[in-house]
Amino acid sequence: MSTSSVRILVVDDEPAIRRLLRVGLTTEGYAILEAENAAEATAMVTAERPDLVILDLGLPDLPGHDLLARWRAAQIDLPIVILSSRTDEAGIVKALEAGADDYVTKPFGMRELAARLRVALRHRLQQQGEKAVFQTGDLSVDLVKRIVRVSGREVKLSPKEYDILRLLVQHAGKVLTHRALLAEVWGGSTDVQYLRVYVRQLRQKIEQQPDQPQYILTETGVGYRLREADP
Repeated sequence: MSTSSVRILVVDDEPAIRRLLRVGLTTEGYAILEAENAAEATAMVTAERPDLVILDLGLPDLPGHDLLARWRAAQIDLPIVILSSRTDEAGIVKALEAGADDYVTKPFGMRELAARLRVALRHRLQQQGEKAVFQTGDLSVDLVKRIVRVSGREVKLSPKEYDILRLLVQHAGKVLTHRALLAEVWGGSTDVQYLRVYVRQLRQKIEQQPDQPQYILTETGVGYRLREADP
């Protein structure tokens, strides 16, 4: 599995369900994080910054509806797919109105669930004004599948390299300061020289001539700018 796989946090108090999802979604190419209650889930959302959450409504310390509402009130905007044995329409509507992106009932098929996850990821990107696939010159970045290609050839990036590139993609054409990149990728606690090392590694992988980059451009003393997307 690629180290740049989409990370999914599974929040469910049933070990058997977490095991089933871990096995099934790992096979689909996802990286899985797990939490068994609302407190653990909130801590992991803050610390690990997953790409999507699968949330059970019947948690032991806080109802899933309430947890969802708290997260949305706190402007935690990542995609959230409810996975629950509750099938009543009122419960489904309540979850969706509270900010869930989708609702899947137990028992469920893994293919259907994986398809719902892809749609939730793609839909959130569209809501944020991002295209699912960013293209500039020979460089393409699939923001849903987290696949980077140069001239059609897939390039393997480390998680930190991908985080830097995705942030630049999200702000393509604009300068991102060293401070902004350090804050988003490392929480602001890392020296700028560390950022320069990762950008150099990234250029080695995506630029034809790393010493004369055409994609990741340096704004001397300020930061970096990614070339704008093709029209």
